[in-house]
Amino acid sequence: MVPEEALLDPSRLYRAEDIRGRDCPIPAAPGVYAWYFTSPPPLVPVAGCHKQDGAVLLYVGISPKAPPGNGRPASRQTIRRRIRYHYRGNAAGSTLRLTLGSLLAGELGIGLRRVGSGTRLTFGREGEKQLTAWMAEHAQVVWVATDQPWKLEEELIRSCVLPLNLDQNRHGSFHGQLSALRAAQRAQARLLPVEP
Repeated sequence: MVPEEALLDPSRLYRAEDIRGRDCPIPAAPGVYAWYFTSPPPLVPVAGCHKQDGAVLLYVGISPKAPPGNGRPASRQTIRRRIRYHYRGNAAGSTLRLTLGSLLAGELGIGLRRVGSGTRLTFGREGEKQLTAWMAEHAQVVWVATDQPWKLEEELIRSCVLPLNLDQNRHGSFHGQLSALRAAQRAQARLLPVEP
């Protein structure tokens, strides 16, 4: 199966509970992952988006990024670590969680906050818990291992409608609205006291 087919016509989609245990099926390898949603967040336009098994594809990501051009070694992060972080991490380390939290802020009653030293922005302990629960219910993922994931990601962003991708996706009709929504969350967070 070619890599695009593994992401666009997978034999199954995986939920949070499928990947949390020791027998996680995600390889500890470089690759591309695709996020499908059974209930897209409010405001997200889904016209033209790829659908699979009742879920709609809204975002693709990679791990690791392309190697730096300055000769430094490439990251050794894997898709297993990255996907698990998206499911249970926080908005400071996951652009997907930042995007989803910004879109779901009104529905979940959460907002971006400065935490710790005040430089990191997350949805706070309780907000991140709510976002994790929402993802466990509505987000499903599939992946493919590939040695140069940035090439496949670029191809998918060019050929698919992926409203939650911002990087390389300025041509997307939702890009401006999503960028503004995320910026508004950041601006509001900077006006609020730092949370421990």
